[in-house]
Amino acid sequence: QTAAEYVKSRLPEALKQHLQEYEKDKENSALSYQTILEQQILSIDREMLEKLTVSYDEAGTTCLIALLSDKDLTVANVGDSRGVLCDKDGNAIPLSHDHKPYQLKERKRIKRAGGFISFNGSWRVQGILAMSRSLGDYPLKNLNVVIPDPDILTFDLDKLQPEFMILASDGLWDAFSNEEAVRFIKERLDEPHFGAKSIVLQSFYRGCPDNITVMVVKFRNSGKTEEQ
Repeated sequence: QTAAEYVKSRLPEALKQHLQEYEKDKENSALSYQTILEQQILSIDREMLEKLTVSYDEAGTTCLIALLSDKDLTVANVGDSRGVLCDKDGNAIPLSHDHKPYQLKERKRIKRAGGFISFNGSWRVQGILAMSRSLGDYPLKNLNVVIPDPDILTFDLDKLQPEFMILASDGLWDAFSNEEAVRFIKERLDEPHFGAKSIVLQSFYRGCPDNITVMVVKFRNSGKTEEQ
């Protein structure tokens, strides 16, 4: 999909560059991980809208970023992909909250912008899009009913002492609750990809027709990741 490919090819590189610059002089910088993530996500959305509008390409994508620093995990989310972490006690800790049109905050914002939501298989903005925030989706952006603004949360790694985290598109979460997914992966961490392939297959077997993309990241005791 055009939008997803565009974000994949451009955003990691832009983030890397700005984060490296920030790390060189973070003591004197007015920026933070949160502001850098927000600025770069909004910037990539503006770029995409300029390019995709010209070609009348209506593609859009979610965006979920997990940024690991010495003691913190910072997670930025746009749309309905979701991150979930398994802490030292095996609890499922949500790392993000889905942007869905039926949520009260989102519903009010859409109404204020002159838009509406209606049910068409699921609740959709203008009867079209099943999430209330995204990157791309230029016709709905032009109406200001869908926005690209990320929610950004920060988590204390020392406090959580995480075992692993799951970053996945909505296809997984249509088939699994947070708790179910954590239990499923916890039993399969010795598999290749830490059980990510198994949970994708299981979601498919449960009848999920949607895109199912899953990454499992296992942590060492220090809070650093073994593999991504």
